[in-house]
Amino acid sequence: MARKTLEKREDLKLRLIEAARNRIAADGLSNLRARDVTQDVGCALGGLYTVFADLDDLVIHVNSATLKGLEASLTLAEVKDHTPTDRLRNLARGYLRFAVTHRNLWKALFDHRPPDNRPSPEWHLEEHMFLMGVIAEPLAELQPTMSETARAIRARTLFGAVHGVVSISLEGRFVGLPVESLERELDDFILTVAAGAAARQA
Repeated sequence: MARKTLEKREDLKLRLIEAARNRIAADGLSNLRARDVTQDVGCALGGLYTVFADLDDLVIHVNSATLKGLEASLTLAEVKDHTPTDRLRNLARGYLRFAVTHRNLWKALFDHRPPDNRPSPEWHLEEHMFLMGVIAEPLAELQPTMSETARAIRARTLFGAVHGVVSISLEGRFVGLPVESLERELDDFILTVAAGAAARQA
């Protein structure tokens, strides 16, 4: 009996995550309502709180699934033997394409703010850090003498630069770029960064 209860609980959890994901993808995080999600899966409102602490907890699990999708789209086996510059360009392109294709889910990764009295769990913060790891890898080849600490800082800086231009462009800010120009500009930006790294290493 206990096993059946656990299986039902896990099934409800997965269905709620999927329903919330679909809602966010269609209408954005700001329009997410617990009652809509539970109606979508056909359970009572209280059912959500048997598997999640609250709506914020559910959003964290949706964001976790989004991060896994982002990771899969960036860590492509077919580019692992490419030059470090090409791998960095691939990361920037992949990040842009994911943001454009899954705009609301991508925005939810950065728009969600858990309550002050209950910050994001450590396991979820660690999931966010995969991006820094995949950026640091090619950077290590471009500048092998750079310390691990300095490389981690450089990876964060590079991510911040790419994320920043993608974000302001997709939001239509006046300093943003048209989406059709972004990939080319990101390519050129990465080439400049890589050339600078190689020159400092020489």
